[in-house]
Amino acid sequence: MNNNQRTKKPSPFTRKYMIILTVCIITGFIIGFSYNSSKDKRTLSSASPYYEQENQYREELIVQQERNKELTDELAELEKKIRGYEKEYSSNEVQYERNIKEAQQLRLLLGIDSGEGKGIKVTLQDADYNPASTNPNDYIVHESHIFKVLNELKIAGAEAIAINGQRLKMNSYISCNGPVITVDGKQYPAPFVIEAVGKQDILLSALELTGGVFDQLLNEHVVVTFEKSELIQMQSINEEG
Repeated sequence: MNNNQRTKKPSPFTRKYMIILTVCIITGFIIGFSYNSSKDKRTLSSASPYYEQENQYREELIVQQERNKELTDELAELEKKIRGYEKEYSSNEVQYERNIKEAQQLRLLLGIDSGEGKGIKVTLQDADYNPASTNPNDYIVHESHIFKVLNELKIAGAEAIAINGQRLKMNSYISCNGPVITVDGKQYPAPFVIEAVGKQDILLSALELTGGVFDQLLNEHVVVTFEKSELIQMQSINEEG
């Protein structure tokens, strides 16, 4: 082997610097890693209070939304109850008004209240006597004729009725004594004028039905006349004395 081909050995100075350089790199990496880790911890630590507050707000919002739903349901239930009360009150009010009207009609029929208004007048008179007839009573007005008119008027909705100016009550009694009739103890001769307060067309239609009261009276020789009156006034039974 030639002496010129001897292997060169690394310089101790160069190897020393390589080791120092390697140690410095590793040390720098460790220091940098430690710094970054510390920075991340500080960042997370500083952001933690905001994160907790945000979670608290979110939970409070959820609780408030649930409460709002409960209040909405409660409001809907209360509104339902109010509508029920209003409906019940309306129904009771209608019934109350109906009761008042019925009470007024009853007081008129009983003669407790004075009555006035539109109505009709029906006059019943004795027919001319026929000498050829065997029974003269067939030509005079009897209480049965008057009762037919009165009953039909009441059914047709007459609010108040009077005979020859005397107000009738619910318990009035009428009797016939020859050519006169007695109404609650008072006698009246013919003609007999029956006044009725109420709806004129309805009252007349009830009496004029084919085969009705008017036809029956005519067949029994009773002279019947009627007229509409725009104002009929009747005293109460207390005012009559």
